[in-house]
Amino acid sequence: MDRQLFLRIHPNDNVLVALQDLAPGTEISFEDKRFLVVSGVKAKHKFTLEPLDEGDEIRMYGVLVGKTRMPLPQGETITTQNIYHAANPFTLGERKLDWKQPDVSAFTNRTFLGYHRTNGTVGTANYWLVIPLVFCENRNVLVMKRALEEKLGYRKRSRDYEPEVDRLISLYQEGATIADILSADIEIDREQEEGSRLFESVDGVNFLNHEMGCGGTRIDSDALCGLLAGYITHPNVAGATVLSLGCQHAQASILRAEIEKRDPNFDRPLYIFEQQLMGTETNLLQQALKHTFAGLMKANEQRRAPAPLDKLCIGLECGGSDGFSGISANPALGYVSDMLVAMGGSVILSEFPELCGVEQELSDRCVDESKALRFMELMKSYNAKAEADGSGFYANPSPGNIRDGLITDAIKSAGAAKKGGTSPVVDVVDYPGVANTPGLNLLCTPGNDVESTTAEVAAGANVVLFTTGLGTPTGNPIAPVIKLATNTKLFERMPDIIDINCGTIIEGTETIEQNAHRILEFVIQVASGITQPKAVRLGQDDFIPWRRGVSL
Repeated sequence: MDRQLFLRIHPNDNVLVALQDLAPGTEISFEDKRFLVVSGVKAKHKFTLEPLDEGDEIRMYGVLVGKTRMPLPQGETITTQNIYHAANPFTLGERKLDWKQPDVSAFTNRTFLGYHRTNGTVGTANYWLVIPLVFCENRNVLVMKRALEEKLGYRKRSRDYEPEVDRLISLYQEGATIADILSADIEIDREQEEGSRLFESVDGVNFLNHEMGCGGTRIDSDALCGLLAGYITHPNVAGATVLSLGCQHAQASILRAEIEKRDPNFDRPLYIFEQQLMGTETNLLQQALKHTFAGLMKANEQRRAPAPLDKLCIGLECGGSDGFSGISANPALGYVSDMLVAMGGSVILSEFPELCGVEQELSDRCVDESKALRFMELMKSYNAKAEADGSGFYANPSPGNIRDGLITDAIKSAGAAKKGGTSPVVDVVDYPGVANTPGLNLLCTPGNDVESTTAEVAAGANVVLFTTGLGTPTGNPIAPVIKLATNTKLFERMPDIIDINCGTIIEGTETIEQNAHRILEFVIQVASGITQPKAVRLGQDDFIPWRRGVSL
């Protein structure tokens, strides 16, 4: 069967999406319309379904996503040169809480094997964290990393490129020229397993570095303490070692208060060391190493046990998006979201700059007016701050997004919002709060992939589903990040970082529902510790706290 050439996403749309490259003069037959492609359309890009005048609206996903800069003939490709970003205004509307719950009978009574914490949460992993309260302690954290990681069996040997460097040194010593070096075959067999773990029930000791804690605003340092408290109290964390200098804005007392807010009866090992009180670096590090080792002995007593799927809290992310994101991987995640909500689980939709243009729909889906108003307030204040600094939400699409069909923020947003499915919004949370209420949660974060993923995990996500159309290696230190390709070419081109192919939806070999079922099965395997996503295998431990200044 020939693949479909194009798609109209919503009955009210006046543009079509090319599913394949369409040469100039390609005949388009759609409903009662017959016309020719004017300029040629690359796959993932859009072309007009009808002639448009200057200032006319461009509609996709049933919403306003742009306006024309000039008259456009029928069959013309839309570009950044001939349209510009536009989105509908939004106001407080009526509640629209009806939704069609998906059939979840295939997952009835299913469980995953997780780590049960005393506060009722369940982890999909069991990590120990070493964290600096301020950038001044980054070096000491790295000293601890060098001392502990390999000795305890947590160094990911598949990442080591030292053999390649050894080979280059050998060639240089043998008299190789620059041309010889550049053309040399230095492929080394690196397919080694990780070292044997000393603590079998501890998935890793992860060392977080950041550039915050002092020198910035008090708002940022307080938010950092809240973020770190979210990691320390996270169900995937068995305990933590915290290094503090002592004089910084981000005080240990603020961190403890944030921990108590999130878990008043917090009972996991937590060791905080203040260098200015302890004197020498040697004393600080010796005490930190001894206590960390003792904490790991305690953490190693934990064992996985069955947990219902409603103990999953899934973070929804997209990065390196393309023109297929909103019609393959993101809708598949939306179906997964609806399934998990129907089973009593939690999902988190974030990246507020990428919800521009769909505010009305999401605010109408909020369970009460106070949450709808909260969402609208956060969107307006965030965009106003961005515009005051010279870059509103309209500037969100990256060059890669634009090259692959997402030419306005509203087009990108309309597709990105599909990750959230159709269920009611049960809570709206500002960064760096907790967003794990059963149901769909909205969390205010930037569109920046790593900042947003970092925040979602702090908010309670114990698994992250991350869609990408261009390819991105993003991971997280404590929560498994599962990467989903929007197209088969990407899946085949970057198999080292992609876990699941959603391009089958574009090709017509799999429905959104079938793909979503396959995703959820994979999530269960990952949450049970049976399967490791590629980001975990690579040790892709990305961690970037958000400064509340502008980041899109």
